[in-house]
Amino acid sequence: MIKHILTGTFNFIVFVLIQVLILNNIHLFRIATPFIYLYFIIKLPIRTHRTQVVFLSFLIGLVIDAFSNTPGMHTAACTLAGAVRAPLIRFFKGDELPGEAVPSYRLFGVGGFIRYVIAIVAIHHLMLFFIESLTLFDPLFLLLRIAASIFLSTLLICIVEAFNIGAKRSGEF
Repeated sequence: MIKHILTGTFNFIVFVLIQVLILNNIHLFRIATPFIYLYFIIKLPIRTHRTQVVFLSFLIGLVIDAFSNTPGMHTAACTLAGAVRAPLIRFFKGDELPGEAVPSYRLFGVGGFIRYVIAIVAIHHLMLFFIESLTLFDPLFLLLRIAASIFLSTLLICIVEAFNIGAKRSGEF
């Protein structure tokens, strides 16, 4: 339990700093922006109570909003992602999971984990970009931004997860 709290706190701080200091300034072709901080929500232990997941998701969204000057956009999107996380885990993996399990390539399988990440990222990004646009003025450009950001965010999260698994195998993490 203490290990999960320490890991979660570390992930929270590191991914917020990476997002705020580096990734918020990246707009690939003025279209795609990666959001790596979602990895924190994705990697919360599976048996974490839904209220705690929603609160922690709200909190990380609030911190990102505070540093990004985006009033409530990330908070709303993260809260929604946290709220649908448990049903998505049940959908992709079922109810029979170990008590201290954390979503990973090992637990879900590579394909299952990628589908789980895409689902959470897609829900977050749809909410975030629809709030940001507040209109469907240019729906094709909006859909392009959403799709490109989903792809880029999913790719970064899966790369971080691959390094995380690699570090655990070599005994470094």
